[in-house]
Amino acid sequence: MVHSDWGDWLPRAIEDADPEGVAIWYLGCNGFVLKADDGTTVFVDPYLGTGDPPRTVRMIPVPFDPEDVGPVDAVFATHEHTDHVHGESTGPILEDSGAPFYGPDDSLAAAREAGWDERWAISDDQFVEVSEGDTVELGSLTITVEPANDPDATHSVAYVFEHEAGTFVHGGDARPGAFEPVGENYDIDAAALAFGSAGMIRDKQTRDPKYTKWYNDENEIIEAANELQVETLVPTHWDMWKGLNADPTVLHHHARSFEYPEQVKVIEIGDRIDL
Repeated sequence: MVHSDWGDWLPRAIEDADPEGVAIWYLGCNGFVLKADDGTTVFVDPYLGTGDPPRTVRMIPVPFDPEDVGPVDAVFATHEHTDHVHGESTGPILEDSGAPFYGPDDSLAAAREAGWDERWAISDDQFVEVSEGDTVELGSLTITVEPANDPDATHSVAYVFEHEAGTFVHGGDARPGAFEPVGENYDIDAAALAFGSAGMIRDKQTRDPKYTKWYNDENEIIEAANELQVETLVPTHWDMWKGLNADPTVLHHHARSFEYPEQVKVIEIGDRIDL
């Protein structure tokens, strides 16, 4: 059961918004909501869980209850990790909306193994497998599935969201190494890339402290931004886990001498940016 720290103001703000192009809200962790000018609304990697204390401890508010979400056209997952494929966060959204859940094979397998279709009224045809090169048309949005290099995932992808107002890339938790073709093939206005520190996190099995690095460091995220040739870098995930937090404002210094990104935009949970 998810309990929001903020009530329903964020879902109502999204539902009531009337963007001229595409509005994008940051949900913390690596979650986003995109709403286009025709009302098309999609979620990417929503996570409303609190982790697995004391191993992983959530450091930011739970911004909404999934039952409070308004109209939704689709939910996308970048990879199979729990903070990207989470039943308590996504199951009620799929049940209430009847929207499809798009993800690579291992993400769908994780959802099925967790019994989403048994715990919520979700039909099998709502699970839609996507792979690199696939394109999904949803209203005024065109979403293309692209490769992503996440060494900690078994199958990760990135999503390119295209609209006449601009192009947004959600890179999941990927590091540099697979984004050069994406940067060559698209004119990318903004990209969300995971950023964090390394830390001593308890091992999932032994619970002993273990050196852990799940996200881009300062140099890697700028390298990935250069591969994408992105105008605006939006660092994510830095706010989430105790012991892996980081200060995204330092990225202004790391980016200064590189062609890309042209700017670093630091946003916090609940913030909105627009294309």
